[in-house]
Amino acid sequence: MALRQNSDKEPLIELFIKAGHDGENVGNCPFCQRLFMVLWLKGVKFTVTTVDMRKKPAELKDLAPGTNPPFLLYDGTLKTDFIKIEEFLEQTLAPPRYPHLSPLNKESFDVGADIFAKFSAFIKNSPNNTFHEKNLLREFKRLDDYLNSPLPQEIDHNSRENIVISKRNFLDGNHLTLADCNLLPKLHVIKIAAKKYCNFDIPVQFVGVWKYLQNAAEREEFSQTCPADIEIEKAYFRVPGTIVLREKWIKVVHPCLLTLNRALSILYLCR
Repeated sequence: MALRQNSDKEPLIELFIKAGHDGENVGNCPFCQRLFMVLWLKGVKFTVTTVDMRKKPAELKDLAPGTNPPFLLYDGTLKTDFIKIEEFLEQTLAPPRYPHLSPLNKESFDVGADIFAKFSAFIKNSPNNTFHEKNLLREFKRLDDYLNSPLPQEIDHNSRENIVISKRNFLDGNHLTLADCNLLPKLHVIKIAAKKYCNFDIPVQFVGVWKYLQNAAEREEFSQTCPADIEIEKAYFRVPGTIVLREKWIKVVHPCLLTLNRALSILYLCR
């Protein structure tokens, strides 16, 4: 049962998310973007604070000791588990005042469940990642098939028209849901990091996936909560597979740079 607001007063909500490398702008964190999108879609007033993980302010250390973003202050109460935060927001910020965001179809949540894990295995094992690339492509094919297949609510059994290809914009219909808030930030990371370090593009034949990404890009709830591409690229700069690729390039361009690259990696890890 939904938990309703007891008054017309807006709750005081502050979302803490990971800061970028400049210490101020939005950093690479799909879970942070997930909650950012949920709050934006709910239409509630809230503030966002970016947390520089290299020099966490003293007041935040006292607020959430040992906790990394995302976390939330809701009317002064700290909430730290992002999945429980999402569930709490969906139950508390409920209709009629706030929109319901849960998808109608369970499959809308399930279809992209493994894609990020397959991507992680793919990029960590570059450049010898043919096996992992096939696994990643299999997940994209599964997602593409789902996006192209009509949902039950799209089929009118009293109509003579046979709908073969879905006309919907998002995973569960024409409105963004919690399923999209979960999947879109991950797809964005895959798109940027895989291209940068593995020269991998989402195949053009996955028309449903590309249509989905284009529709999402037109929604400010997604486009305005994305980190800059450079933040994603920097986040994956030290992933083992990408280090191997860079070292191979350095050997060809200038072997003397290889020692410097390794030295910088050691310094980075010791920070």
